[in-house]
Amino acid sequence: MAFEGLSERLQNAMAKLRKKGKISEADVKEMMREVRLALLEADVNFKVVKDFVKTVSDRAVGAEVLESLSPAQQVIKIVNEELTALMGGEQSQIAVAPKSPTVIMMVGLQGAGKTTTAGKLALLLKKKQNRKPLLVAADIYRPAAIQQLETLGKQLDIPVFSLGDQVSPVEIAKQAIQKAKDEHLDYVLIDTAGRLHIDETLMTELRDVKEVSNPSEIFLVVDAMTGQDAVTVADSFNEQLDVTGVILTKLDGDTRGGAALSIRAVTGKPIKFTGQGEKLEDLEPFYPDRMASRILGMGDMLTLIEKAQQDFDEKKAAEMTQKLKENSFDFNDFIEQMDQLQNMGPLEDILKMIPGMSNAPGLDQMKIDPKDMGRMKAIVLSMTPQERENPDMLSQSRRRRIARGSARPIAEVNRMIKQFNESKKMMSKMNKGNFEGMDGLFGNGIGGKIGKMAMNSMIRKNKKKMRKKNKKR
Repeated sequence: MAFEGLSERLQNAMAKLRKKGKISEADVKEMMREVRLALLEADVNFKVVKDFVKTVSDRAVGAEVLESLSPAQQVIKIVNEELTALMGGEQSQIAVAPKSPTVIMMVGLQGAGKTTTAGKLALLLKKKQNRKPLLVAADIYRPAAIQQLETLGKQLDIPVFSLGDQVSPVEIAKQAIQKAKDEHLDYVLIDTAGRLHIDETLMTELRDVKEVSNPSEIFLVVDAMTGQDAVTVADSFNEQLDVTGVILTKLDGDTRGGAALSIRAVTGKPIKFTGQGEKLEDLEPFYPDRMASRILGMGDMLTLIEKAQQDFDEKKAAEMTQKLKENSFDFNDFIEQMDQLQNMGPLEDILKMIPGMSNAPGLDQMKIDPKDMGRMKAIVLSMTPQERENPDMLSQSRRRRIARGSARPIAEVNRMIKQFNESKKMMSKMNKGNFEGMDGLFGNGIGGKIGKMAMNSMIRKNKKKMRKKNKKR
């Protein structure tokens, strides 16, 4: 996951400060030394690091901070605010043309993921904003680029405009916009050609496409894994085309995150979206404040809630609640819940969005193998429909048959059935407002313990808030 190393270093620096009661200017300097090293190791631009450290230091050593009742919290708050400002301050929306269609040019170097990102963005506009986008195949040089976009279009049920590879990109863009007007489509996403490196021929062509299409947005697609090179590329494209925003791809990979922290400061252009995975749904709007909170281990409840709302069907959730009340939760429901949880992404990443959970003991070692989910499904699917609906009828002879059918050991079948029963009990308690027994959610291992810790932590915070409100009254 992106920012893993940076996040760990920064959180360690903050933790040292939290342990102190009163802090001195020397304590702030020591922490800022750690912060500077963490940012440089994350491949953040040197000038950006220098300016950031100076700004935080100037604010943190003020008398009102050092002499406050909770100076450590004040300093951490300053770091959070400046980190948010460094990445743009607030989310930047897509600029919409006063008259349809809104034209978006997708530009970038070859291999940055431009074509796939165009598909992801079109899906986001269609699915979340109920818009009608048109994908335009204007990359006539890269082998199979047109075919790739057409395949994506079929997969997403989104129209693709193409005139083949013998017509100029300028003419393709011009005719695509006319088609969008004729068919009353809302957005035109032009997938332009890339190169292995920036050259004048490419830039001339892109400037010509820009002139004829008059785009509301020019999105530069940048591979976050290229580190400082990503910032150099962004600066060059911006100089030539005056890009309006950046989309960072592969932010879920083994990247140090320096590009995300440097691009805004160097180019002055906002990061508008980030690619967080390989699935076509894995494109997220970029929220600087939420990203800063995640990096500093403060969680990201808003994104967690949005993911839950997006991936969990309200009607099914209501049906599930009713089943829990009636104690009729069965293996079919178990599989459905597992699928919905998987749709939200890796469980360890979801737990880190809960405030305070990023520092939970053992979380860094916790990895849930997707293959384990697959094995559990295989066991359930080896049951008869009656067995899935009536788990109590699973005798030892039936379990042996299920083990043979799923090619899993009998011990694993027994363990999964036990886990199901514990989950059922736990969810029934949660439905009644009793949060004890959280260990059952993922068995008795670290997952259950972390789940229980998270829930207890949230309960304690809510109780404190209620006590404060009652005192004020």
